[in-house]
Amino acid sequence: MPAAKCGGTTGTPPVRTTRALMKGKPMEVAVMERVRTSDLAAHVDERVLLRGWLHKQRRLARVSFLVVRDASGIAQVVVIDPAQREEVASFLPETVLEVEGTVVANEKSPGGIEVHSPSVRPISCPTEPPPIQLQRPVLLEQLPTILDSAPIALRHPRQRAMFQIAAGSLFGFRSALEGMGFIEIQTPKIVASATESGANVFRINYFGRPAFLAQSPQFYKQIMVGVFERVFEVGPVFRAEPHDTTRHIAEYVSLDAELGFIEDHRTVMAALRDAVVGMLGGIRKRAAAAVEVLDLSLPEVPSEIPVVHFSDAQLMIEDATGEKVAGEPDLTPAHERWLGDWAAADHGSQFLFVVGYPMVKRPFYTCPDPDRPGFSNSFDLLFRGVELVTGGQRLHRYEDYLAALAARGESSDPYESYLQASRHGMPPHGGFAIGLERWVAQLTGASNIREATLFPRDLNRLTP
Repeated sequence: MPAAKCGGTTGTPPVRTTRALMKGKPMEVAVMERVRTSDLAAHVDERVLLRGWLHKQRRLARVSFLVVRDASGIAQVVVIDPAQREEVASFLPETVLEVEGTVVANEKSPGGIEVHSPSVRPISCPTEPPPIQLQRPVLLEQLPTILDSAPIALRHPRQRAMFQIAAGSLFGFRSALEGMGFIEIQTPKIVASATESGANVFRINYFGRPAFLAQSPQFYKQIMVGVFERVFEVGPVFRAEPHDTTRHIAEYVSLDAELGFIEDHRTVMAALRDAVVGMLGGIRKRAAAAVEVLDLSLPEVPSEIPVVHFSDAQLMIEDATGEKVAGEPDLTPAHERWLGDWAAADHGSQFLFVVGYPMVKRPFYTCPDPDRPGFSNSFDLLFRGVELVTGGQRLHRYEDYLAALAARGESSDPYESYLQASRHGMPPHGGFAIGLERWVAQLTGASNIREATLFPRDLNRLTP
């Protein structure tokens, strides 16, 4: 099928109205504004102007149907004129179109409306058919193909909906934190030392000196507690993950928060609970259409999220499975799934706090449990059996930091600027970090975190 000739118009040309000069004086002329497909129902029996992409085309004996897609949804355009049908038949999928027509109610059409008596003008024509079959309700291509063709695949309504969910989450997170008196900050992503000793870092050449891509804004957000008391940041973080798994990527968006004058880690857990509620509220407010496209059932957050201590969780897993896990320093993904099932069955909650992780598995700045020094005042929040959030109480006294670093055989010199804040008085404080992509993946039921990541970076992928 030959490609369409761009720039021509089929049907009666759209009326062009604008602000004009008449005898040297400005004259107001009515302008037909573009209408989004999602708003067509409010314009029944009116002449409207649409702009979007040709999602698909269906030809019958005497009528052709053009499905036009824009960022808000799709609309069906009915073409009856034989000459016009012949012209639009040459349009390839993803041709960018301008359509003027009359909105007609039809309960059998998408959204209950369609556009009749159209004039159609191709604005931009593809040079070849798209590599992804976007007209299908669900993409059938394998994930590597989808990721390789991301500039096109992301146009699919279901793919696009994932990132509308992400945007709604960010809106809700910011709104919730600002409502709790937090201020948003932005911190450097090139740092002089690793944030979390022992973790994998990307080393870079910084004007002849060694530097690293930031694993988190941890040090900076703690410093800023001494300035604003409550701070948060939304930004990229980088982990040189050697794991090629469905839940690990090398660059992701971290939703970080830190707050001062806390009692202990439970104060932080309460703030996190309210942040998650805010994120779900943001989705309902800003991404309701995406929820419908993906047919999601958004979870309810209990007023009190159930809590289990790390050591008790291990005993429960042992009793239930017969597996010897007591004494292990961390939970495996299988253990997290078991705990998620337990929380859902026994507490009716899709969320579960696991508190008191062993100090050996937490960064040096973590505050130990004063009653059980081998364990920490830290937590993970599990969501549907997957670790979603890590957080806890931090050390705040300078001498405690020196002791913690010495116990790990580390010098305090690389952390001098970070420790400067605690040398000059810091309140008890703590915080948390949420991985945006993991949150969206769990919320939408994605089988791989890359499905919820814009242009993912992992062990093998650096493009597109």
